[in-house]
Amino acid sequence: MKYLKLLTLFIVISFNVNAQNKLNLYSDKQANDTYAITHVNVIPMTKDNTVIKNATVVIQRTKIQSINGAIPKHAKIIDGTGKWLIPGLIDMHAHTLAEGSPFIMYPTKGPLVSFNTQNIMTPYIANGVTTVFELSARPENIGQRNEIIRGDVIGPRIALAKVIGGSKTNITSKTPSDARNAVRMAKEDQYEFIKAYTWLNQETFKAVIDEAKKQHIKVVGHIPKAFEGKPAKDIFMPHFGLIAHAEELSKQTTDYSYKKAQEFARLAKENNTWLIPNVLNIESIIGQAKSLENIKKLPGFKYVHPLMQSKWLTSNSYYDTSDELLEYLQKQANFHKLIVKAFKEYGVPMLVGTDAGISGIVSGFSLHDELNLLVQAGLTNEEVLVSATRLGAEWLEIDDKIGTVEAGKFADLVLLNQNPLNNINNTRNISGVFVNGKWLDETKIDAMLLEVENWNNANKENYDWNTLIKSLND
Repeated sequence: MKYLKLLTLFIVISFNVNAQNKLNLYSDKQANDTYAITHVNVIPMTKDNTVIKNATVVIQRTKIQSINGAIPKHAKIIDGTGKWLIPGLIDMHAHTLAEGSPFIMYPTKGPLVSFNTQNIMTPYIANGVTTVFELSARPENIGQRNEIIRGDVIGPRIALAKVIGGSKTNITSKTPSDARNAVRMAKEDQYEFIKAYTWLNQETFKAVIDEAKKQHIKVVGHIPKAFEGKPAKDIFMPHFGLIAHAEELSKQTTDYSYKKAQEFARLAKENNTWLIPNVLNIESIIGQAKSLENIKKLPGFKYVHPLMQSKWLTSNSYYDTSDELLEYLQKQANFHKLIVKAFKEYGVPMLVGTDAGISGIVSGFSLHDELNLLVQAGLTNEEVLVSATRLGAEWLEIDDKIGTVEAGKFADLVLLNQNPLNNINNTRNISGVFVNGKWLDETKIDAMLLEVENWNNANKENYDWNTLIKSLND
């Protein structure tokens, strides 16, 4: 017993010493992680959104410590003279490239293709996108998020929606019973949201939404094809909280009038269903259908992984589309602008999402394209900024943590060289980004992007989409 007590005491002392050492290491590491941005103009994106001019914002560790408070003695000073500070941007519709295989090849095989997570996340961060909503979440995305949380990778916060569909998804549900089980399984597997997908039948779609409500999980999604030709009111059922594309609405009708857009907006308002317009999606498809040069000319194309570069250019399903389909797509694109106008008129909240990661839509860079298109569709600069910050955080139910520039919130911030309230394209003119309190100035951002570009160029020959697909059939 005497030896047992000594052994127990030794373990307790060792644990306490190790814990204290780790605490000291953490404290030493964080001691200089205090910044003060001085003489900066703050666009807080709060509900009143009064610009705070010539302000001092103190960031300590991961949080905004104060606005116009005292500057701590050892704070690193960032001169914000003539600059504008906004909250980190949120892309509410992302499909982030992650490791994986289309099917199990054999036990222990592992992923068919592996990716460097930092290279995948850098374009988001370089563009001030500090939170993404992953709408095709898989275990690999959970792994990416863990890398970011551990500090191994500098990347955005990632919210995860599990896809449930009637086919063509990794959780397939063909009956209401299947759907309810799928929702419960997704919750058990730590997915935070459910994405209902295109191929669900009507009863199964209803069951997904109903079970998600019972499980206290919010639902985003497509409107299933099974509803095409049905009354518009059938689409808007309680707890269907967010439509993933304006395209989901344009697919439900051949009436592309403003009156029809108003009907959708009224029903959405009554049902408290928000919208991700994702105007960029169809515009991008039209561009690719006309010429693959439109992909090559994308400012962020060189930062896309070589495998995806190869896929977008050599296996592009949109390219060389018929004139009839192009005409249809253009009608859709025009109608989407009317939808944005109508949803604004009816006061339906809209969020900024881009389909980042699909063909022709480059992560991070695409968000600024979407902001610009939303302004063209009739939103003000301030309205699109609200949609890209506070409202996204509100729908994700983390608006107590991010989405505005306020003391106590996480330091996810973008320092701009020019005022985005005057010109929305000024969101592209980034002086630096705070990612969970970590400061990346323009020089650091440029270096990170260059590293991605150099790696892509050096490894282009190793990644060919068609060769990869052929290998699956061998």
